[in-house]
Amino acid sequence: MTGLRVARGAVLAALPAVALCQAAPAVSAIGPLRNRTMPRLAGRGRTDHAALTFDDGPDPVSTPYFLRLLAARDVTATFFLLGASAVRCPGLVRETAAAGHEIAVHGWTHRPLVSRGPRATYDDLARARDGVATITGRPPLFFRPPYGVMTTAAHVAARRLALTPVLWTCWGEDWRARATPQSVYRTVSRDLRGGATILLHDSDCTSAPGSWRSTLGALPRILDDCEKRELSVGPLREHGMPVGGSANPRRGLPARPH
Repeated sequence: MTGLRVARGAVLAALPAVALCQAAPAVSAIGPLRNRTMPRLAGRGRTDHAALTFDDGPDPVSTPYFLRLLAARDVTATFFLLGASAVRCPGLVRETAAAGHEIAVHGWTHRPLVSRGPRATYDDLARARDGVATITGRPPLFFRPPYGVMTTAAHVAARRLALTPVLWTCWGEDWRARATPQSVYRTVSRDLRGGATILLHDSDCTSAPGSWRSTLGALPRILDDCEKRELSVGPLREHGMPVGGSANPRRGLPARPH
């Protein structure tokens, strides 16, 4: 009995360290730190290119507006889809892919990975990857965690699933209720430069209702700004980034979750 109490005490004492190890990669959610010290994870690419990315779709109400605007501008982008939404709108996913856009995964549901263990994290990413691959006939290359918060388990799962995690170097803060086309444009342009990965949202499923309209209104000015800066705009596959597995610089991580 004494040995059991000692073992239990050792386990309880180790729990904070285990939790810290799991959550440590979440520091990459701090934009300025990520952009300076983690350029691959931030999505820093070719200096003559800007990667345009959208999160939280597909949405049958809002996503078609973005597809039409992008088609009119002859621009393609990367759409990070929620698996649960994708399987409800497979036709819209196929339409997006057929228009030349890149399909990536944003998880199965928009739930912070820091609250999930290794097995649940792997299952979430695998389910999203397989759902998208079934719809499009092509396995996705890129993964972005909900809220941009990575964990050790997410890095391990991404490596196993041949998904490259990519966050962003600039965003529009377009999920806010007070967002306007002008505020979204200004916020993106503040950090826009060659090699940027731009984060926007084509759905308001986790944002303020109707916020996608501000994003849509800002998008032409963002594209114009890129043109003025002589930046070509396209998906991550054209961004000159290495792909395949985790962007985590650590080595020797376990091959399977426990």
